[in-house]
Amino acid sequence: MKPIIILGTGGNCIDILDTINEINSCSPARTYNCVGFLDDDQQNWGKEIFGVKVLGPLESAYDFPNCYFVNGIGSPFNFWLKDKIIARTGIPVDKFETIVHPTASVSKMSKIGLGTVILQHVTIASNVIIGNHVIVLPNSVISHDSSIGDYTCITGGVCVSGGTKIGRSCYLGTNSSVLGNTTVGDNCLIGMGSVVLGDVETNSAVVGSPAAFLRKVVDNQ
Repeated sequence: MKPIIILGTGGNCIDILDTINEINSCSPARTYNCVGFLDDDQQNWGKEIFGVKVLGPLESAYDFPNCYFVNGIGSPFNFWLKDKIIARTGIPVDKFETIVHPTASVSKMSKIGLGTVILQHVTIASNVIIGNHVIVLPNSVISHDSSIGDYTCITGGVCVSGGTKIGRSCYLGTNSSVLGNTTVGDNCLIGMGSVVLGDVETNSAVVGSPAAFLRKVVDNQ
């Protein structure tokens, strides 16, 4: 079994644990041994979540050189910081595991990056390229010939139409849709239920149907 540690303890992280358990239940021999969680909230240290212990802060990844890792941190409030959060751990990219739920349909003609998570009933069509550290939440569809940049979060029920390019460190809200052959720049937020009918400039938040510019995405950290 591969020893694996989940970064974070939020809802996505619990879904990742559930997916790991499902992968194990579908294998004649268990694939993974989930060693624990790492989380910067000191109040969580030492606690158990569904039988898995919170081992310490993100920086303590150095204490587990034989483990693999998967990241569940990322929300509409910090999605543009996801690369910095992961970088703080010092974990090399080849130590991140790609996790795919057994119910997901992933074309063998697609390419999925390291550290990427694909949850229940996701469809990844042919000739799709998904970068590193992407998370795709349940029931989303990434159509043919599309690409998803590193660190992006595709939430539940999203539809990315064919030939679409989604940039790095984006967040696509629940049930949003993006028209085919459209480009969404880096660090963009697509609001819940929004319908994107044209290109979206880098560092923009758009909402509505059709989606319209709301504000810039600004890193105030």
